[in-house]
Order: sequence, then structure tokens, then C-alpha cells
Amino acid sequence: MKAIMSLLIFSCFFVVSCSTVQVKSDYDTKAEFTKYKSFAFYKTGIDKVEINDLDKKRILRAVDRSLAEKGFVKSETPDLLVNFTTKAEKSVQVSQQNFGYGFGWGWWNPFWFGNNFVNTYETIEGILVIDLIDAEKNELIWQGIGKAPLVDGPEAKTERINEIVAAILAKYPPENLK
Repeated sequence: MKAIMSLLIFSCFFVVSCSTVQVKSDYDTKAEFTKYKSFAFYKTGIDKVEINDLDKKRILRAVDRSLAEKGFVKSETPDLLVNFTTKAEKSVQVSQQNFGYGFGWGWWNPFWFGNNFVNTYETIEGILVIDLIDAEKNELIWQGIGKAPLVDGPEAKTERINEIVAAILAKYPPENLK
């Protein structure tokens, strides 16, 4: 019974830990983030991204929505250019469970009986990098990177992309400069 309960708790922990988005950001400390009010997508850079057009549209819509929620306006003469790139990488997770009993003293236990289970899980994680470029100077002022396991299916993909983009752009503008 204890083994089943431990396995159930581990499974729940594993599912929750896999669904989170890891986010990092970096920025130009000399940039004046308060002056940026409008944006446009950097078409030249986005056209070079090697993902299917459906996922590209999902990312563009999610970025558009997130920036609009922050008060940005899409413009033909923008303050910011938005570019993004993507990448996929394999992630291997290893878990180990020891079930058993025994007796002994200290760290030494000569009478141990039980099982040792090692499980490995391989997932493909997607990495989305969003660049915000000062349109006037053509300089990168902010970069956000999000990483999360990839999913299948149109609805699941849309939901995951929205989650990743929202998590990334939650870091903009930088916390100490809001």
C-alpha cells in the first residue's frame, strides 16, 4: 500500500513539474523602457524561423495579445520591433524509488531487503526566445527565453504557446524599471 501511495505522489509531482515554464530574461541596463509604446513584428527575422506556419501564427497571436494587455499598440512606425526564434531539445529525467526494510546501525546496514526502481522519461522541450529591438537604434534592448515540454494537438499547442509567451512577457519591463 505504501508503495502505491508513494508512486501516486511521485506521479503527481512529476506531472506538475513537467508542466511549468522556465523563464529567463536579460536587458540593456541603459535602455529607457518607459518610452516604448508601440510595436511591430520584425518580418525579416520571423520569416527565417524554421517552424510550421500554424505554430508561427500561434506565437504571433500570443505575443500580439500579451503586448496589447500591457498597453502596447501595433504600429507602422513602431518604437519596438518584436522578433522570435525557436529551438527544440531532448530532456531526460531520471527518478529513483527505493522500497524495502532492514536493520543495522549508522550508515551501514548489512540486512536490507527490498527493491530499487529507476525510471527514465525522455521529453522534447521547446525553447522560445523573444527579442525586443529598439526600432530607431536597431539595437536589442530586452530578451526573454521560455522553456517547456512540447505538446500535441491544436488546442493543447495553442494553450501551451499562450502560457509560454505570457510567462516570458511577464518579465517585461524589467522588475526594477517598471
